[in-house]
Amino acid sequence: MKNRAELFSIFQKFYFEIQTQFNISIRVLHSDNVREYFSAPFTSFMSQHGIIHQSSCAHTPQQNGVAERKNCHLVETARTLLLHSHVPFRFWGDAILIACYLINRMPSSVLHDQIPHSLLFPDQPLYFLPPRVFGCTCFVHILTPGQDKLSARATKCIFLGYSRLQKGYRCYSSETHRNFLSADVTFFEDSPFFSTSESLPISEVLPLPIISPPNAVPSRPLQVYHRRHRVAVPPSLAAVPTDSPPIPSASPAPALPPSADLPIALRKGNRSIHNPHPIYNFLSYHRLSSPYFAFVSAISSVSLPKSTPEALSHPGWRQAMVDEMTALHSNGTWDLVVLPSGKSTVGCRWVYTVKVGPDGQVDRLKARLVAKGYTQVYGSDYGDTFSPVAKIASVRLLLSMTAMRSWPLHQLDIKNAFLHGDLAEEVYMEQPPGFVAQGEFGLVCRLRRSLYGLKQSPRAWFSLFSSVV
Repeated sequence: MKNRAELFSIFQKFYFEIQTQFNISIRVLHSDNVREYFSAPFTSFMSQHGIIHQSSCAHTPQQNGVAERKNCHLVETARTLLLHSHVPFRFWGDAILIACYLINRMPSSVLHDQIPHSLLFPDQPLYFLPPRVFGCTCFVHILTPGQDKLSARATKCIFLGYSRLQKGYRCYSSETHRNFLSADVTFFEDSPFFSTSESLPISEVLPLPIISPPNAVPSRPLQVYHRRHRVAVPPSLAAVPTDSPPIPSASPAPALPPSADLPIALRKGNRSIHNPHPIYNFLSYHRLSSPYFAFVSAISSVSLPKSTPEALSHPGWRQAMVDEMTALHSNGTWDLVVLPSGKSTVGCRWVYTVKVGPDGQVDRLKARLVAKGYTQVYGSDYGDTFSPVAKIASVRLLLSMTAMRSWPLHQLDIKNAFLHGDLAEEVYMEQPPGFVAQGEFGLVCRLRRSLYGLKQSPRAWFSLFSSVV
């Protein structure tokens, strides 16, 4: 709205839109004491549609508290957006619109932490487009057919918000003074379009004095670019008289041409490459709540053994290793044989894990025997290793369809899944450390079933699973 004279036409549009979209009629209009609300067309329209007009008294904004508080909320949010990205105040209208857009998509305490947009449009997604940082630098791709091959393919703009009637971003080019509405936009959200210096008065943005010796060597074509640190000029040097002898320099550096004249390979980019929000600023032990801190402390209270003798000296770890060996023997994982000539063995080692319950207390100690698959030789003790794995995108799609169609979802966990696969190759493994019985020295394990760590274990398990299912 450019002036208050448009108030009546805007109210008419709002009235008919509410009536058409939500089948709701406005019964009472509560406003302040602005005279445009009491114009003849406005009064006639409300009388024809049976709308009661209530207004606050003059100079009494507290009687219109709901609207005044919402206006304050919008202005505070818009001011924050403008100052955060150093956007000039002439874009305040766009800041108000995007502030309203964001507020409608955030939980509201008045609505018991529900989202206003979701309540008003329960069948629509919360965002038709991924949200972007207001005031950031963006490049709108030029999709006009018949362009010259060497012309620019994008225009540098500032991101100002979203379109209400189209699925696109609203961007503005300060060079061409054009507004763009496009969905094909590349964003640089960590790079504000306006710098801090552009919002300051001209008198406060003065270039630093540049001191050049009178016998400066004329610049020559630059051959090699050396990265060097910039040395700050002390303030005392700025007051040196012109008739003072120049300070000798061991290696005077040639003057660099402007960046526009440098080859692309020699230009120094100014794009930020660091993460503006490092994860260590938000995740650390001191930020954990009491239940989670107790959970971490319970995990850390049991130390993992660093060697097999250390594990065997602990009753809990020793029992876990015995249980693992019992399960392997009952499953018929290997046979003890003499190593045939020309064959090599694969090593093995123990891997220890602390299993905890939902309350953070130690549930049990787990020991697993793992083969050293990195010692296997292709063509000798393993061949094909491919096994299909579901992509995370497929899993998310399945979960989304399940939630959307209210399907029942079941899951299963097969214990020691890899130990059930049958090996087609002839694989020999060393005996588990710490469990070599007397009289069995010199024997090796002829693997009959797959073991964790072998390169072909995933394929062997999938072959068995697919044949059964």
